Amino acid sequence: MEQLHQKRVVVIGSGPAGLTSAIYAGRAELDTTVIAGFQPGGQLTITSEVENYPGFAEGIQGPELMENMRRQAERFGAKFVDDNVTAVDFSGPVHKIFVEDQLYEADAVVIATGASALWLNVPGEQRLRGRGISGCATCDGFFFRGKEIAIVGGGDSALEEALYLTRFASKVTLLHRSAKLRASRIMQERVLNHPKIEVRYETTIEEALGENKLEALRLRNTRTSAGRGEISQFALEGLFVAIGHRPNTDLFKGWLEMNEQGYLIVEGETGTKIPGVFVAGDVFDYRYRQAITAAGSGCKAALDAEKYLEQLVERPIERQTVRLVLEQNDTLLAV
Repeated sequence: MEQLHQKRVVVIGSGPAGLTSAIYAGRAELDTTVIAGFQPGGQLTITSEVENYPGFAEGIQGPELMENMRRQAERFGAKFVDDNVTAVDFSGPVHKIFVEDQLYEADAVVIATGASALWLNVPGEQRLRGRGISGCATCDGFFFRGKEIAIVGGGDSALEEALYLTRFASKVTLLHRSAKLRASRIMQERVLNHPKIEVRYETTIEEALGENKLEALRLRNTRTSAGRGEISQFALEGLFVAIGHRPNTDLFKGWLEMNEQGYLIVEGETGTKIPGVFVAGDVFDYRYRQAITAAGSGCKAALDAEKYLEQLVERPIERQTVRLVLEQNDTLLAV
């Protein structure tokens, strides 16, 4: 028998969207719990300096910003559970969120699970992760002091990490599969004018080489050899992957509508087809994907949830305690 927790609002996720939702729900004096995950804070916890978030004229470190937002939510009464959601049940008027043997029942849910980094899925990559290959420049950049490294990608995040890595590396080579970068103009100017950064266009990675650590990459120049691409070997000691993200929506398959990429589909600003279930942040926003837009949608989701809950005052939901029956292989049998 799982332990039951009855809440007015449960927020799933603890990035800018989730924490902003928790701040607003807490200020509205709604009984709010945030299921923060094993790695609370979202993508900003692996971002170095955030210089475009309003209110910080000199910029702020991503982890510091997230910690400040969490303390602010706690100030208004939000409770935090640093664990992962294992299942949800949106079949009834009371929404059920399972965290191992804990059951949270909520009248309103805000889904702010964000997105996760993508990997190249080339030979040698998985074996050499943590041995020269990383997906987090701010986590691992220090270990490459004085070394020659590469980063793959062409968006703002990739260029930001390339600039950050110049603090440590002797040289940073940016590898991009297309002939043009996707990043904003200001980020491109910074990278192209930086003396430590070289950009290689129309280049893809075929394989990561090395036994116990990364020693080289097999690269393909896609413009040469009649489109088949010329293969070369590039010696280096570190590779950072920054090629995009995948929305963290597997939990909600079968419950909520998604597009082909797995991003949740919203109705109106933050709503879903299920009353009382709202969405915020990068879990649906595949266009802007900025901290400030995530926070803004988190605000909207909390306000929409508050209005929804006001409508329940005249027609309160009858709660029922449920049992979760599991086989040894953790297959959900009945709820």
